[in-house]
Amino acid sequence: MTALSGRIFGLVGALAAFPRRLAVREVARQGGELQHGVTRRTTHVVVGRMLLAKLDEAQLEARLDAALASGRPVLSENGFLRALDLLDRADGAEMTRQSLIEQSRIEPHAFDFLSLFDAFEGDSEPYAFRDLILARKYAGLLAGGATWSAIARSVRRSGAVASLSALSLHADGKDSIYARLGEDLAELDGQRLLPLGRPGDAELEDMFALAEQAEEGGSYAEAAALYARCLAADPSDSVAAFNRANCLRAAGNSQEAMQTYLRAIKLDPKFVEAWFNLGGLFATEGKVHTARRHLKKAVALDPTYADAMFNLANLEYEAGDLAEARRWWSLYLELDGTSEWAKTAAKGIQYADLHLRERTAS
Repeated sequence: MTALSGRIFGLVGALAAFPRRLAVREVARQGGELQHGVTRRTTHVVVGRMLLAKLDEAQLEARLDAALASGRPVLSENGFLRALDLLDRADGAEMTRQSLIEQSRIEPHAFDFLSLFDAFEGDSEPYAFRDLILARKYAGLLAGGATWSAIARSVRRSGAVASLSALSLHADGKDSIYARLGEDLAELDGQRLLPLGRPGDAELEDMFALAEQAEEGGSYAEAAALYARCLAADPSDSVAAFNRANCLRAAGNSQEAMQTYLRAIKLDPKFVEAWFNLGGLFATEGKVHTARRHLKKAVALDPTYADAMFNLANLEYEAGDLAEARRWWSLYLELDGTSEWAKTAAKGIQYADLHLRERTAS
């Protein structure tokens, strides 16, 4: 079994360490998968450092909070490199996160966000003593009015993070970080430690980010066109195909959406959400048998996919098969017993029991 067998990395933002195409190849070589964004199949989330150049602090925090709330391990780029065995840990690292936070008095959320953008030598426990020095410096900058995102951007411009532990750092307002060199203050603007991707790769990542923004803003036709350009540049991107299908569906283009969901499934036969969304689209179009088949495939791929079970129950209820509807509602309640959907499922079971008894009695 290879080192990354079974691991599916979801990339949020673009990588600064090397082009995504090279990362995809290396992860695949080690038995894993690297995909855009986070899906139900994703086992590990990777935060690309290029997000710092694309989003403001509120947008960054929203992205990071969503990733952390998913319950999956969230890796910085350096954490990703270490998972690929391409980067060693610092020598002598033995400090826990909690101990470092307590000794430095840095705000925990700022510490976590800075860690995800590799503002420390370590990306996770254990941390080295130099990380404690850096955390104390960052805590001072935060107390002086700097924002964590400004610190992260300045640190990423500085080159080797470890070298910052020997500098005196100062904040000028919330967005500017300087190092004192003798009597002078200098911006942290050295050569980057790791090379950026080729312009073609950077343009592709920018295009994908623009597509996501258009989709989030409800400009579905524009987003679909941008995702199509992403697919033209990288025909193997199943997530771009899936996102484009969602946008086409939202824009009212059901037939092309179906074809694009099928493309996503062809590219990634285990893409659970694509099977689910395509099943829902077939149900809307009145193609019950096909919808049932696709929803059952989603459940087969992910036996904890409660939404697919609920939709199957509704499909069978509308088809008049109360016994089968009852079975799916019961399976749904094994996964969700408290939500409003759970209450609806419980009522559905009561209704089915009542009518099934009446049929038996007659």
